[in-house]
Amino acid sequence: MKINILTLFPDMFNIFNHSIIGKAQEKEILSIKPINIRDYSLNKHKKVDDYPYGGGAGMVMAPQPIVSSIIETKKNNNGKVIFLGPKGKTFNQNLAKELSKESELIFLCGHYEGIDERVYNYIDMEISLGDFVLTGGEMACIPIVDSIVRLIPGVLGKEESYQEESFYDGLLEYPQYTRPEVFEGKKVPEVLISGHHENIRKWRRKQSLIITKERREDMFKKITLSKEDIKLLEEN
Repeated sequence: MKINILTLFPDMFNIFNHSIIGKAQEKEILSIKPINIRDYSLNKHKKVDDYPYGGGAGMVMAPQPIVSSIIETKKNNNGKVIFLGPKGKTFNQNLAKELSKESELIFLCGHYEGIDERVYNYIDMEISLGDFVLTGGEMACIPIVDSIVRLIPGVLGKEESYQEESFYDGLLEYPQYTRPEVFEGKKVPEVLISGHHENIRKWRRKQSLIITKERREDMFKKITLSKEDIKLLEEN
């Protein structure tokens, strides 16, 4: 997958040069490259914002630098242009799955009081991380890009690594344990050290159901329970 990120602060995305995402880029499974919107400003001082018409506090990102950066980026990346803004669709795991199937994507990070409305003519989708205020689109872009690219085959190594995580199938993840077997008097559940794979699978499914029901009732209500799920929940 090829990803370009249009931003005023490209250095913020150096985080993608490390850990799992960095290794995936080294293997050329994906490419993440930030593009500085300021480089496309026709203003001699590389100014990218101005006062809003009609008055009001703050500044608005001007259309020219953004549009010019989109047009230039489109010469090598034909992906959807996704704006990280508060009026967009709230991001979730299903949207991450959908976008992970794309071969190319372009993300636009807003700042100040937002972008000039005329830029929307060049935007295909707007995404919000949630109902809260951030200092800039970069803060939303990092977790969104991370959640998308880790679903690309080969990035995590094993498909099971993400298929069993929270939200992947609409449930929160089951409890995890590692060595030592006993820590501060608390022992790892017997089923997990039994070696019985089917019993382990059922235990994990049951725990995911219970945790989701207790902590995210809104999610639990959307789940279509199988006969096995109902039986697991009825067990003591």
